Amino acid sequence: MQGLKLGVAAAALAIFMSGCSDENAAASYEMEAVTGPSPFHGIHGLTVTSEGKLLAGSVVGRAIYEVDRETGETSIFEGPPEGMADDLEEGPDGTLAWTAFLDGKVYARKPDGTLLTLAEGLPGMNSLAWTEDGRLFATQVFLGDALYELDPSGANPPRKIMEDMGGLNGFDFGPDGKLYGPLWFKKQAVRVDVDAGTLEVIAEGFATPAAANFNSKGELHVVDTEAGHVYRVDIETGEKTLLAEVDPAIDNLAFDAEDNLYITNMADNAVIAIDTATGAAETIVSGPLAIAGDIEISGDTLYIADLFSIRKFDIESGQVSEMARVWSSEIDYPLSISANGGRIAVAALTAGAVQTFDQASEQSLGLHHGFTTPMDAVVLEDGSVLVSEYARGALVRVDHDDWSNRTDVASGLEGPAMLKLDGKGGVYVSEHDGGRITRIDLETGEAVALVEGLSAPEGFDIAPDGQIVVAEVSARRITAIDIESGTQTVLKSGLPIGFEAPDSVPSIFIPTGVAVAENGDIYFSSDIDVRIYRLRKEG
Repeated sequence: MQGLKLGVAAAALAIFMSGCSDENAAASYEMEAVTGPSPFHGIHGLTVTSEGKLLAGSVVGRAIYEVDRETGETSIFEGPPEGMADDLEEGPDGTLAWTAFLDGKVYARKPDGTLLTLAEGLPGMNSLAWTEDGRLFATQVFLGDALYELDPSGANPPRKIMEDMGGLNGFDFGPDGKLYGPLWFKKQAVRVDVDAGTLEVIAEGFATPAAANFNSKGELHVVDTEAGHVYRVDIETGEKTLLAEVDPAIDNLAFDAEDNLYITNMADNAVIAIDTATGAAETIVSGPLAIAGDIEISGDTLYIADLFSIRKFDIESGQVSEMARVWSSEIDYPLSISANGGRIAVAALTAGAVQTFDQASEQSLGLHHGFTTPMDAVVLEDGSVLVSEYARGALVRVDHDDWSNRTDVASGLEGPAMLKLDGKGGVYVSEHDGGRITRIDLETGEAVALVEGLSAPEGFDIAPDGQIVVAEVSARRITAIDIESGTQTVLKSGLPIGFEAPDSVPSIFIPTGVAVAENGDIYFSSDIDVRIYRLRKEG
């Protein structure tokens, strides 16, 4: 590891600490969930099969879920890793196909149970639809922009039909045999002749249209994720009729055989039934969190980077509220969060974005892109922002007046993840890949390893007694480290952390956050259960 200075004393301390782990202390802490359960790890595509099964897809959860429309109970229909689904639909012969967005694949499960790979090497495979005679089409969105025809047998490679359309998202074939869907980036609904390779606009004026489907009457319905609107669209005139309004972050929609309409909401981990006659919305299933990432305590508030939103947990009342959500607020899929000096900073690993907020007003002070896998961010005392760039192995200081002015404070780190200021001109950083916690001097850039031999350290905090409390995610435990004595104490093991990441993303995937309250209670986020837990000393 380049750039790390490990002195004789520090080396001796690290060796000493590696042999001073007290597993027996685990029994002295009790664990309790402080937020309710969530049914999914984020939710996206939706379909109703010929047998009446309501199926929902998750990208982060890498699974397809079956949802009981009466009780809201969920179960795994197709598990990880092949179950990753941004969109899914059943073909006329009963074959279920789905898009594995991050893996760049399209899978199909035949009625006899055979699993086929219909496409691979196409990152951003997003939406798909079958024709009545069994042809299958899919698009790349966000990580590409193209429409393909796929061979349902998997024998032939995908055939590209057109590209650079503007983000042809969730789509469906109409009664005229044409493909209808929204252009995410152009705010339009379009009609595509898949044989001629032509596209024409049929409706405009959406905020951010996400998906379109026909009911049995041949009526096109479009959901607008930014506005939270459900429309019926006349495909001849382009006239839009608003049918229902829900919270923003709608992702997809589906009709059953009786023309009952269902939609998904990413931020609420929800499946919602829409009455197209009255506009009434009935939530079938939802969760208080969507994908629980990093956490931070400030006063009596626990802030949660929930990927599709920024949420707040009131420690006194136990209530969960929302500070911002994608599409209704200026945020971009936050996974980490910190609070310092009256400002909140969030980092979005997958979006390459860092953002700050005024903590009192909760107003955004600016959203900035162009970072290399930003894992965490913290506001420094002078107002500048420190960012850990995971893949590049660097800590970057950003000028508070000029976000284009970015200077490396340290480099050669091994998977720098979460950050905590030490109040003495330095910052602690957990090196996920290197298995250590390191102190970086913010003036000189000198790096000194405080402890090594940790098992994929992610979130950590400084306890009131000065100990570092860290989540060792690969070992599924939380450990306390006494820097003065060199003692490591396992506080609790066998924790629901360490959700397996796909090969296509950094191994840290969804970070486990740790926050210690003034009374010594330890909170951590579970990427497996999608919940926040509290560890409290027994007695």
